[in-house]
Amino acid sequence: MSAITSPIQHFKTRRERLLAWMHAQGGGIAILPTATLRQRNRDNHFTFRHDSDFFYLSGFKESEAWLVLIAGDSNQSILFCEGKNPDVEIWNGKRWGPQAAAEYFDFDLSYDVAELDQRMPALLLGHAQLLTPLSNFSNQQLLTKVHDWVATAQRQARGTRATPVKWLDLCEPLSEMRLIKDAAELVIMKEAASISAQAHVRAMQAARAGLHEYELEAELLHTFRKKGAQGVAYDSIVAAGANACVLHHPAGNSVMHDGELVLIDAGCELEGYASDITRTFPVNGRFSGAQRALYEIVLHAQKQAIAHTSPKHHWNAGHEAAVRVLTQGLLDEGLLQGTLEQALETSAYSRFYMHRTGHWLGMDVHDVGSYRTPPLGAQDRPWRMLEQNMVLTIEPGLYVRPAEDVPEAFWNIGIRIEDDAVITAQGCELITRGVPVEIAAIESLMNR
Repeated sequence: MSAITSPIQHFKTRRERLLAWMHAQGGGIAILPTATLRQRNRDNHFTFRHDSDFFYLSGFKESEAWLVLIAGDSNQSILFCEGKNPDVEIWNGKRWGPQAAAEYFDFDLSYDVAELDQRMPALLLGHAQLLTPLSNFSNQQLLTKVHDWVATAQRQARGTRATPVKWLDLCEPLSEMRLIKDAAELVIMKEAASISAQAHVRAMQAARAGLHEYELEAELLHTFRKKGAQGVAYDSIVAAGANACVLHHPAGNSVMHDGELVLIDAGCELEGYASDITRTFPVNGRFSGAQRALYEIVLHAQKQAIAHTSPKHHWNAGHEAAVRVLTQGLLDEGLLQGTLEQALETSAYSRFYMHRTGHWLGMDVHDVGSYRTPPLGAQDRPWRMLEQNMVLTIEPGLYVRPAEDVPEAFWNIGIRIEDDAVITAQGCELITRGVPVEIAAIESLMNR
């Protein structure tokens, strides 16, 4: 396990923040499940990964767990988790068990999850408002179970005590909480970024003609695990040659050839937090003329996006700046015709640049949080202003497929440059620059 962990107090502080928000909404009871264990094939399951909202509030990583928060005359936090079972633990490893989990993770109460259906109706009594992640469909059991518990509570109350008649969605308030990272989160995310940068450096140094894409993927995975990350934040993209023009090309059997570029989009997950880096580099360690020209355009676009990523700017400012640079570069190289304003107005650039310039980053690689000013239900909402301790990616790119109206020198060149940025008081801090982006630095690294 990595030495980087989030102190338990931070999880309790987040629960207290959510409880305060619940009181502001009139109090009530909140119910959040973790993710479910999913079967992969006979007698085998996918590696378990907790639900992000559940982990954000609990710090608890075991499966089959539920969190209950009560905002009433006295607040309560309750964990339901699997009980101790020596026979099962021989096969699957030790469990915390309710008693040890309550003590270590600082819950007021903890019960065996086998008692969940029995205890939940009684816990619902006296609460007219129920809060749960209604718009999160990752746990299909949630609504069915909650409906059954409420129905049982209503039968038990017989009209003498309140039962939930109003349901609120917890997804939006939790998303807003998670959007601004606390100090413990930033420490972990910077370490995840450092590990991923080291992995990209290793892959650059290992690249050579004749290797398969999956061999570079192996270099990434080796570094992720050796440096203490629990695994990948998403399936690694390793795309050689024309494959780089497929935005989500998984590392496959394709062979890297002399004179081609390789695009790697990969990041590790550390203690529940994602990193996300993309670099594009030449297999032989030297950029050709056309490759160099397009790469410089993308790099300039990223620099302009970075300059527009600060608390003085709204979310879309970096994208707008990058698109302007990319479009002018495409015009200069003869891939587009007409004027800059015409190309922007008609989105002519989208033929070569079809995605956004970034996304939120956190526990999920495409993390939660609205890109427009809350509340979510409002119409015509403006882009939200960036705030200190938000974390996002900055990732312009160009992807040129063969076409009659495209100079052949540019065919099958796909380039993306992506870094992770923490919004600071004055601008942003790039936490993934442990791997180079400048052409000279990349060539120097690869030719040592």
